[in-house]
Amino acid sequence: MTRSVISGSGLFTPSDSITNAELVACHTESVGRFNREHAQEIADGQVEARVESTERFIVKASGIKSRYVLDKRGVLDPERVRPRLPLRKADEWSIQCEMSMHAVEEALQRAGRQGEEVDAVLVACSNLQRPYPAVAIEVQEAMGAAGWAFDLNVACSSATFGIQSAADAIANGHARCVVVVNPEITSAHNNFELRDSHFIFGDACTAVVVEPSDRCRRDEGFEIIGTRLQTRFSNNIRNDFGFLNACETGDRDPHELLFRQNGRQVVKEVCPMVAAHIIEHLADHDLAPGDVSRLWLHQANLSMNQIIGKRVMGRELGEREGPVILDEYANTSSAGSVIAFHRYHEDLAEGDIGVLCSFGAGYSVGSVILRKARIG
Repeated sequence: MTRSVISGSGLFTPSDSITNAELVACHTESVGRFNREHAQEIADGQVEARVESTERFIVKASGIKSRYVLDKRGVLDPERVRPRLPLRKADEWSIQCEMSMHAVEEALQRAGRQGEEVDAVLVACSNLQRPYPAVAIEVQEAMGAAGWAFDLNVACSSATFGIQSAADAIANGHARCVVVVNPEITSAHNNFELRDSHFIFGDACTAVVVEPSDRCRRDEGFEIIGTRLQTRFSNNIRNDFGFLNACETGDRDPHELLFRQNGRQVVKEVCPMVAAHIIEHLADHDLAPGDVSRLWLHQANLSMNQIIGKRVMGRELGEREGPVILDEYANTSSAGSVIAFHRYHEDLAEGDIGVLCSFGAGYSVGSVILRKARIG
């Protein structure tokens, strides 16, 4: 079997950033407006009053201190509380294609590759802005790449599922250079009206180049030792937005068309699932947790990462062992673990082992065991 390596990574960060203080100020005004407008219904018990947020609550609940978004003005408008994204014509690159290219160009540059050398493109993310044509095929066109492309969605685990698909394609001779890109516009599916969700998400895009080790142009890269995927159905993280909404005959709460979750149940069920997944994956490759120098975990919630890290390693993770980027970026869905990898991998030595792991709605878990290696 042909061994694959990650030879380059890229990151696109929007220019707009929102602090917790700014978000709380907007949320307070939005909540006050709602409660005043529905005062009688609230008094009659027909409508539940909305609860204000605080900066302290956000940090305690998540560890998040800020987030990047494509449009700050719309999110912080208490009458709108969602991004303002101008409609683009069919002959213009889509928003997801445009942000993808920023990340892809950096990843290709780091890998020493040109777009025309790529023969497969996977766009892997939680939300795609249209059903077809595939955003991946649009990115393929923008890159000047050949071969084939497709979109895939496994929520926050999309990146690791995409990396396994890329490694499988290389191992089976279906591609020689694959780009996996994760354009996440999570601000568009977030519910900024409710206290328990208004702070969670941010926007970003990541990309990685996956290719055979014997074709890599870099002197070093990250060899993919193994990949593992796992899914188990749960409604505890859900978004019901889809093409059938216009055909539905019943009444639906509009909040169901945005992200929602049962947070406590998610923590209770997902953390042990992810920890066991990582430990078993390592064991199958004759590796122990003590052999791991770095865990690049999904960046959803600081407490979850601390719990998972402790279960895997048997102790608290050091700052460099389990890098955190969610304090600055918030939850960027599938991009989060790749942002952590992108920003915290260059200090590792040859032979060091790291695990890139994502988890989320589904439930879904994906892990990629990586070894820093001399490959030139």
